[in-house]
Amino acid sequence: MSASPQRSRHPAPAAAGGGVLGRLIDLSPAEFARDVWARTALYTPRAGDFSDLFSADAVDELVSRRGLRTPFLRVAKDGSTLPDTSFTSSAGVGATIPDQLDDTAVWRAFADGATLVLQALQRTWQPLGDFVAGLSSDLGHPVQANAYVTPPQNRGFDDHYDVHDVFVLQIQGTKRWLIHEPVHPDPLRDEPWTDRRSAVAEAAKGEARIDTVLEPGDTLYLPRGWLHSAQAQGAVSIHLTLGIHTWTRYVLAEQLAQAALAMLRDDPRMRTTLPLGTGEPDEEIDVVRRLLGAAVEEADSAPLFHRARRGQGRPAPLGPLAQFDAVHGLRPDSAVRLRAGLQARLEGRCLLTRVGWLEFPESDLPPVTRLLDGDVRTAQDLGIALVRRLLRAGVLVPAEP
Repeated sequence: MSASPQRSRHPAPAAAGGGVLGRLIDLSPAEFARDVWARTALYTPRAGDFSDLFSADAVDELVSRRGLRTPFLRVAKDGSTLPDTSFTSSAGVGATIPDQLDDTAVWRAFADGATLVLQALQRTWQPLGDFVAGLSSDLGHPVQANAYVTPPQNRGFDDHYDVHDVFVLQIQGTKRWLIHEPVHPDPLRDEPWTDRRSAVAEAAKGEARIDTVLEPGDTLYLPRGWLHSAQAQGAVSIHLTLGIHTWTRYVLAEQLAQAALAMLRDDPRMRTTLPLGTGEPDEEIDVVRRLLGAAVEEADSAPLFHRARRGQGRPAPLGPLAQFDAVHGLRPDSAVRLRAGLQARLEGRCLLTRVGWLEFPESDLPPVTRLLDGDVRTAQDLGIALVRRLLRAGVLVPAEP
């Protein structure tokens, strides 16, 4: 077996000060950013114990007791995804929605060799919700969590590449991974591997860059575009895939172009109808090129980018009853903090968040600015009326003093 870069099999403590990312690698965040991120695959044996994040018991509970609906589960066999109707049904009286998981059908598919793919676990499994939020904060890019549950000696999907980076965390059992370098480096989100199916299949016949068996506690990092396939060995395999939906310069260009076009909508020179008989409007294109270039120079795409970032994730969970108690039991010494994951940003007198925007009088701007640091504050420190308003809006939550 060959792997590059990889580490010898020895315990690897989390990098000091590495946050959530430090649990996944045995490099410092600075080393990872400089030598690995978006550049090359990284195999890290014994990165840590991930049993607090997910387990076989979690799979059973999610499938049989949580009333999950599609698309929170996909089922794959022989490289293809099975139709949802083959493993969903109504759940009986009071739960007649027809696309809920049928645990008997799921079991039969799994026993017949199918791989179960539990998707968006950050929404349905609280330990992963917290972990994913922390990793997203560390990386500055949106993250989602899927689990792949594969029967012995089976493979869920053919060789392929993803259009997002991934961290693979082996939870239970073992799985052999074959990794090949990209046939199309850094694919954009609308460039799936199926567009290059023949090139992917041909490249997968060559010598693997990494050929290794992941054991519980091992991790693997793959930048988008790196080819991979995986096969369970002699027991049921469970691994987590943390998909990192990376921001790119192309996305920034889209945001900048949108901002420039929005400016040009009100320019009378752009709104003018082209002359009659325009067949090859070279002169008109030159005019548009000059106006568009000038608009790009002046455009501010930051509001669009931050709005897109806010739309890519969700804030931390909010308990309505705990929030009710916080509002109605508010006292001067009540401790509060900014709700995590809001992507809160103050623009002028407006606070923009994932749960909406609020406008404030000038007198409230200093305390609003202070709460953005995430520290625990008292209602008296910020102002009881302001705190009550922000609790009602779901921007502040109760905290331990």
